[in-house]
Amino acid sequence: MTHHAVHHHLVTAAGDLSPALEAALIRLGPLEFPRRDSQSFPHYLCRAISGQQISVKAAQSIWKRVEDSADGTPLLDHFVAGNADLLRACGLSGAKTKTIITIAETHREVGLDTDELRAMSIAERTARLTAIWGVGQWTADMMNMFYFGEPDIWPDGDVAARKTLERLTSKRRKTVRSAERFKPWRSWLALYMWAHADAPPDGQAVK
Repeated sequence: MTHHAVHHHLVTAAGDLSPALEAALIRLGPLEFPRRDSQSFPHYLCRAISGQQISVKAAQSIWKRVEDSADGTPLLDHFVAGNADLLRACGLSGAKTKTIITIAETHREVGLDTDELRAMSIAERTARLTAIWGVGQWTADMMNMFYFGEPDIWPDGDVAARKTLERLTSKRRKTVRSAERFKPWRSWLALYMWAHADAPPDGQAVK
């Protein structure tokens, strides 16, 4: 389905739920869903972890230092326990350092093959990801949406998406229940909530 058709579906569903939400969706117009799958999944996941809860500029600066610290070694081979102090010196927190090293170890030991993960159901993929230390439901939701292109994820753990939908509908109604009306395009609903709040989940502009 085209992004124009998805927008029409969302506007129609919103019309039965909330005039404010319907108006917000109409004002935003059709949005394209960004895909960020140009690199291997383990590499993308590590970079996503490194950039969480900091500004785009800070994330870019830290990741550049991480890349430089590898000195030509493939990054996933560079992410080992023996390099933890070096990675923290790049600006990564202790928790992010541990998570990134654990992701790389998991990939080396049991595999985080991109094609294998893509072939899994959302539930299977989420279970595989959240079994990794430091990777929670929110991160799994973001990976499912932006890397694997799943169209029907409602990330209720995302504060910006949840609070925006709540403001545009009703504080008395559970946002999970409201989002149900927008199946099978709940990932797109989240995209519109971030655009309305001007608060994309990874600091990158929603276009």
